[in-house]
Amino acid sequence: MKFKIAAAIGAAAMIAACASKPEEVVATPSTGTTAPAGPTAGSVGDFQQTSGDRVFYAFDSYALTGEARNSLSQQAAWLQAYPSVKIQVAGNCDERGTREYNLALGARRANAAKDYLVGLGIDPSRITTISYGKERPVDPRSSEEAWSLNRNAHTVIVSGAVS
Repeated sequence: MKFKIAAAIGAAAMIAACASKPEEVVATPSTGTTAPAGPTAGSVGDFQQTSGDRVFYAFDSYALTGEARNSLSQQAAWLQAYPSVKIQVAGNCDERGTREYNLALGARRANAAKDYLVGLGIDPSRITTISYGKERPVDPRSSEEAWSLNRNAHTVIVSGAVS
C-alpha cells in the first residue's frame, strides 16, 4: 500500500514538473542575479524587437500613416544608439498592378521611409533603398489580408550590427 501511494505521489510530481516550461534566464554579470534572456543589444534581433522592421501602406499609396511614422521613429532612435549600423529599406507591393507600376510604387515607399528617417537625423549615407515591387510577398495568398501585409517597407540591417 505504501508503495502505491509513493508511486502515485512520484507520478504526480513528474506530471506537475512537465506541465510548465520554465522561462529561460541568464546570469547578469554585475549583480549575479538572473534576468530573462533576450536578444543581444545592438543585434538584428534587438532592432526587430525594439523598433520593428516593417511599416505598412494603404492600397496604391506611399503616404506614411501615424503608425508607420511611430515605427520609423523607433527605428531612428535605435539607429542613433548604434551609429555604425547601415540599413537597406526595401519597398514592397501587393500582387495587383503591373510589374513596372509596382516597382515604381515600391521605390516611392522605400524612399518615403528613408526620407522620414533622414528627417529624424539619420545620416542618408547609412541608408540604401531598393524596390522589389510585388516580387517578394510576405504572404503569397490572394486576399485583402495578404495584400495588406505585402504593402510595406522592410528595413534590413546590412552591416554594423552586433553578431
